[in-house]
Amino acid sequence: MRIPLCILAFVVCAWGADNVTPPPSDSTDQTPPAAQTPAPAAAPADAPKPADATPPAPPPKYDGWVFSGLADGYYDHNSNNPTLNYNQLQNFDLHSGVPRLSLIKGTVDKSDKILGIHLDVGAGETMRLIHAGDPAAYDHQALRYVEQMYVILKPNHFHGTEIDFGQFVTSAGAEVIESSSNWNYTRSLLFSWAIPYYHFGLRTSTPITKELTLGFQVTNAWNTVWGNNNMKNIAVTLAYTKTKYTYSLNYLEGPNNLGTTAGKRNLIDTTLLLTPNSKLNVYINGDFGQNNAAAGSGYGRWFGIAGAARYQLTKLFAIAGRAEVFDDDQGFSTGAKQVIKEVTGTGEYKMNDHLVARMELRHDASDHAFFEHAAGQALTKGETTFTIGLVALLGPLK
Repeated sequence: MRIPLCILAFVVCAWGADNVTPPPSDSTDQTPPAAQTPAPAAAPADAPKPADATPPAPPPKYDGWVFSGLADGYYDHNSNNPTLNYNQLQNFDLHSGVPRLSLIKGTVDKSDKILGIHLDVGAGETMRLIHAGDPAAYDHQALRYVEQMYVILKPNHFHGTEIDFGQFVTSAGAEVIESSSNWNYTRSLLFSWAIPYYHFGLRTSTPITKELTLGFQVTNAWNTVWGNNNMKNIAVTLAYTKTKYTYSLNYLEGPNNLGTTAGKRNLIDTTLLLTPNSKLNVYINGDFGQNNAAAGSGYGRWFGIAGAARYQLTKLFAIAGRAEVFDDDQGFSTGAKQVIKEVTGTGEYKMNDHLVARMELRHDASDHAFFEHAAGQALTKGETTFTIGLVALLGPLK
């Protein structure tokens, strides 16, 4: 689906001009402005003024339902000028030389003290890629448009425990599917090749203390709703949060070879997020994985480490950088036995509360000739891409 980036920007900006600007998308306080708050009825002239004259808050506009959405498009140039115009080792921004719609998505949330639901549906290159290996998405094509769809249960007297059932994105990794929630526009090698996108099954999270939260999951194989080793994967998650840092640890284990329960896959994922002040954020992410073959003693193994930092220069401008090393020891993930290094620099400009633009330069280098070049030329060890991304955000509307 090809939509020129300029048309996408024009439509979003036109929409924003005709609408009242809501609070910033990353705000957790969605209290309506004072001008929108109904004034209390005037008291009689001889009546004493109440001690608390604060007007009552208006009722929720959508009766507790929360709606949000985004549209994400990009233009990319690959210095290798590969024959098929594909950026290797990258995902969600595969195509070089033409504007592309990466993702258009809508989100619905509804939650009370006990029950809730969460739904993310979308279209575009991103949705097609995350479902590329899911048998269920081929049997029922509507599933290709679902990123997350789960019900939420928060039982009384369970000390804050939450139980979710359905399809949900993985807890592993330092980045997520949506580019607007990451520091760089393109995703890291570890996100693309070391961890899953999503799971289907049951997950729980329980706060042990104010700082420590533990979780447990029972799910199908990686990136499948059903059709491969149903409900035979487990995961244990841990998150420890303090004022200036958060540490998370994920362990995933279970059979993931297609059509058999023989041979298990193991993944250890860990991330340390540092927030020394309101302008600077830093993370370090590490992964180690191994997939045992269904027959014999063979296995595929991969491991890597990534570090990134983001600095808010002004209210509108921010810069971010990322560097990483990924070792595909047996060629299980990328299709070639190689060690890959990647470095990325990103500049961000927040046009308004609804529109964010990013400009990014990235270089990937392998210790083997892996990257395609122009027609008739030999493979090369490096690939440099220049990307302009534009993300339009709507909501949350409550």
